[in-house]
Amino acid sequence: MTIRVAVIDRDLCIQERCGYVCAKVCPANRMGDECIIIDAQTKFPVISEPLCIGCGLCVKKCPAQCISIVNLAQELTEPIYQYGINTFRLYGIPLPIEGAVSLVGRNGIGKTTAIKLLSRQLNPNFAMFDKELTEKEIQENMAIETRRYFAKTAEGMKVSSKPQHIDKIRNVFEGTVERLLATAGKKVHVTETIEKFRIRNIKDREISQLSGGELQKVAIAVAFMKDADIYYFDEVTNYLDIEERLRMAVLLKDLAERKPVLMAEHDLTILDYVSDYVNIFYGEENVYGVVSGVKNVRAGINEYIEGYLKDENVRFRDHEIKFSRHSEGEIKTPALLSYQAMEKQFKGFVFSSDEGKIKKGEILGLVGKNALGKSLFVKFLCGVETPDKGEKIALKVSYKPQYITAEDMLVSEYLEKSGGSIFEECKRKLQISGFMEKKMTELSGGELQRVALTKAITANADIYLFDEPSAFLDIEQRFEFASLLRKVISESDKSAFVVDHDIVFVDAIANRLIVFDGESSVKGHASAPLNKRNGMNGFLKVAGITMRRDKDNGRPRINKPGSQLDTEQRDAGEYFYHDAKK
Repeated sequence: MTIRVAVIDRDLCIQERCGYVCAKVCPANRMGDECIIIDAQTKFPVISEPLCIGCGLCVKKCPAQCISIVNLAQELTEPIYQYGINTFRLYGIPLPIEGAVSLVGRNGIGKTTAIKLLSRQLNPNFAMFDKELTEKEIQENMAIETRRYFAKTAEGMKVSSKPQHIDKIRNVFEGTVERLLATAGKKVHVTETIEKFRIRNIKDREISQLSGGELQKVAIAVAFMKDADIYYFDEVTNYLDIEERLRMAVLLKDLAERKPVLMAEHDLTILDYVSDYVNIFYGEENVYGVVSGVKNVRAGINEYIEGYLKDENVRFRDHEIKFSRHSEGEIKTPALLSYQAMEKQFKGFVFSSDEGKIKKGEILGLVGKNALGKSLFVKFLCGVETPDKGEKIALKVSYKPQYITAEDMLVSEYLEKSGGSIFEECKRKLQISGFMEKKMTELSGGELQRVALTKAITANADIYLFDEPSAFLDIEQRFEFASLLRKVISESDKSAFVVDHDIVFVDAIANRLIVFDGESSVKGHASAPLNKRNGMNGFLKVAGITMRRDKDNGRPRINKPGSQLDTEQRDAGEYFYHDAKK
């Protein structure tokens, strides 16, 4: 049986202003059926999925590009949840089991919806919108294992959930960090959690005054310390530097040894390190999502990378995500820019950097903990900040900042000066065509990031500066952007600096590294550009981890602390991609 999915993005639909072209061109409508009708109250078109013949004319003719029609050529029962008529729906649901389970998939494909269903923030509706289902009716529509889980939640099983959008915490809670923690557990647990998560220096600070990274740690801590039977964590690495990510990963892995943990995450190294099992989510962004069966973590991630699910016999991507067997190396080209040693003194913080040079066609990765001056170094290079010592560069620079301000204009207006083949490639690979007529202020964090990256990479410049480009992007989007940037830089005499905390992303994109060390918020120092192995060896030694490559596809993986391979690499002084056989 073929299932047809019809979705209309009402944020983009211009209603009667287009004269309802979709209804006029629909062949079924012209034959007398009511395949596309206009809702009398909302004035939005409504598509009947049973009557739709899947011709795609409404999709092609819609001036707002707000319609998606997808034919699912596979056997699927009714969705476990659908947000409304002609809206996103989710087929299947993962289940927490002993250990840690991670949800792997693109943005907008149902991972957060699944967590909300499992934590009972949403109730399954099986695409029935005319009534609210009773608990008995919900369970009657489920397979036996899913029914058992939902029966336990109905009987009072305790769950703890860390939300994806941590900014909303500021809207619902007023008070200090310590007071927020006190709402989650006993006083003795509060003290223990403050020490465990290293947030003593902010415990008396108001929630409204926290940075993104501080708020992320507090949100994880609140969920972590609750007395629950199952724990849900929706994206834990945004805003955190690599050292903090690793510390969170260790804490979550320790928790998973005592209680079931289910997590959605896009940082492959952290996801791989924490998880015992994974569920793969596939489908079409903001249209539908399908949940695979549970898989061993290594096999599951490798199937996701390949784009083919063996047990389900489903190919959900037409290409494999590629990892180089060898780290992106140093190139032999003339220097584009030589910069002097720089210094800057602030109240309470001192920064310095060694002199260096960046070559034509080269990408330099900037790695190190937060609050050591990486963003400041980038601002020196693009002229946003002036050093006390060192000269401003004279080349044309394109800069994508760490924090993006959403301007009150349409995306198409914001990108009106962008053009050429790279712009068209960005629209396709970063998938921004669907919201070109949305206002910037209406975009999600991931959508806003993709628009900002498009603006920066298509600008006419000599040097491109990207501050945390992977933030809010899913796994596939990170590699699409890495591919785009490598193409722009390698096919020209231009260069780029990239600040990021995703080791896999940095490995895929950088030729050499600038390593930042020092004491966070007190003093920071930037090295001269180093070759990849020396740079990563020094950086990972400070971070306290060793890494290897997967034997099947070459993806970077963190070694288990104390394992034979971890010990061998530490003894050899090779923290970065030892010649591992497994």
